[in-house]
Amino acid sequence: MMNFNKMHGLFLRHFYLIKSSLPRILDLVYWPTIQIILWGFISKFFSIYSDYYNNTLGVILTCAILYDILFRSSISFNMLFLEEIWSRNFTNLFIAPLKLKEIIASLIFTALIRTLIGLVPAILLTSPLFGISILKLGFPLLLLFLSLYIFGITLGLFVSAGLMRFGPSFENIAWSSLFLLAPLGCIYYPIEILPTFFQIIAKGLPLVYIFDETRNILVNGQISYENLNKAYLLNVIYLVCGIGLFYLSFLKARVKGTLINMGE
Repeated sequence: MMNFNKMHGLFLRHFYLIKSSLPRILDLVYWPTIQIILWGFISKFFSIYSDYYNNTLGVILTCAILYDILFRSSISFNMLFLEEIWSRNFTNLFIAPLKLKEIIASLIFTALIRTLIGLVPAILLTSPLFGISILKLGFPLLLLFLSLYIFGITLGLFVSAGLMRFGPSFENIAWSSLFLLAPLGCIYYPIEILPTFFQIIAKGLPLVYIFDETRNILVNGQISYENLNKAYLLNVIYLVCGIGLFYLSFLKARVKGTLINMGE
């Protein structure tokens, strides 16, 4: 026979954990809200512009693969950094000794390898399964890939800086940051679909210009370097800020002595 008091005690334990933690409450609210917003904008786009794409499957699948480049590069960088924290090995890296810039460069290169390992099989499968090949983008694909990879690494730097500054409690941000950008990045629809206020915010993201150019190439068969130039300019600005914040967070953590406790 089950003991109600024991079950009630376990329920109260988890209930009070949620009740006393704002990050946990936000995490519960965050995912359904983002999903509704993202698919709401997608539905709105197709209800208004049902004839916008001649090859809807090709455009959506290509944009999905490109978005996964951003997702994989950022998550790979975060995972590599988190693994050093979980194994309590981060401080040991400086015994080698490794400089901070060497750690960043190593993580960037390793994240690239992890990204390619995850993406290449998926890219190869799209052709026999759906008759679509992202490689048809040609040389612009390399420019789009590089731009998305740089922004993914930049997001990884921002999240890693937060992990050093606030500790493992910041881990949820590592998983949710990319999904927050999905509705504003205009991956599957033009920026005009967004409300005016969101358009202002979205124009500050390189994703808008990257995916707008992707659709331009796929739909119109031509490339406009204006969008790519804007994307790369924003990428450089954010990357410099990300590296600066990473260094600043490291210095703050070293002064406070929290580096030694990371992973606990």
